[in-house]
Amino acid sequence: MKPLLDLRHLQLIQAITETGRITDAAKKLGVTPSALSHRLREAERRLDVPLFTRMHKKLRRTPAADYMAVVAERILTDLSRAEEDVRRMNANVQHVVRLSVEAYSNYRWLPSFIKFMKSRTDGIDIQIMAGARSDPLSGLLNRHLDIAIMSGNVSQAGLSSMKLFEDPLLYIMPPTHRLAERDYIEGTDIVGEPFITYTKVPEPDREFALLFRPTDSYPKWAATVELPEAIVELVASDLGTSVLSNWALQSALKEGRIVGAGVTKDGISVPWRAVLRTEDMEEGDPILEIAQLLSEWCDLPDCGFHIT
Repeated sequence: MKPLLDLRHLQLIQAITETGRITDAAKKLGVTPSALSHRLREAERRLDVPLFTRMHKKLRRTPAADYMAVVAERILTDLSRAEEDVRRMNANVQHVVRLSVEAYSNYRWLPSFIKFMKSRTDGIDIQIMAGARSDPLSGLLNRHLDIAIMSGNVSQAGLSSMKLFEDPLLYIMPPTHRLAERDYIEGTDIVGEPFITYTKVPEPDREFALLFRPTDSYPKWAATVELPEAIVELVASDLGTSVLSNWALQSALKEGRIVGAGVTKDGISVPWRAVLRTEDMEEGDPILEIAQLLSEWCDLPDCGFHIT
């Protein structure tokens, strides 16, 4: 069955959704407002439903437009990526592997890994998908992502993983903090301390379960911030303390903007893994090859995830 709408209609829906006005959408698409209005009427005629209603000088989306906008975003994004893949192939790249790191946007390790990768293989390029870091599992399952570097244990149908490295959690604070000279922090040390958390959903292998709960000692929840780099800046400005992964904190620690201490006397280490679709685990698959190279690279003493 032939689709009712074509690419121009999807671009129209996306542009009007973003701008809210025919004139602005027409300018964005490089067409006249009258041509865009005609195209909109054609789309509504083909679908036999209204997409937008007028309110004063702006257009308000109908439920049909809301749904089509989501579809248009996905299709147009996939098309843009496909075009980029084709251009890369013309530059002697046969495969593009899309990669993201859960939660963190620190990629200081990336140049070292790319050099290592290029010394072991060719024809494969890495594309960093920073937008997938908040929900990498969904990114893998909907095929917007090929490899997710994630912490903890991952148990999800259709996905497999390989261990990369172990990394300790650090309790971070400003240099002037009363606990700044401590080698490690126990739960009783931070009762009432302003604490900035990445998530208030307790995880079995993290600070909530292993630092706070055992002694029934809890900090004062100051904020929930889902961007670790923003948490570092807030801590550096003496607006709270936090617990984050050691490897991603090295720049701020070396600059002296924050200080870190171990979490409990025994420490809390978290495994980091390369997660990929099980169907991509076949020998010779470029996605598996990059995951294996990541694992091999992480065993090197000078890899970007090892703290010296």
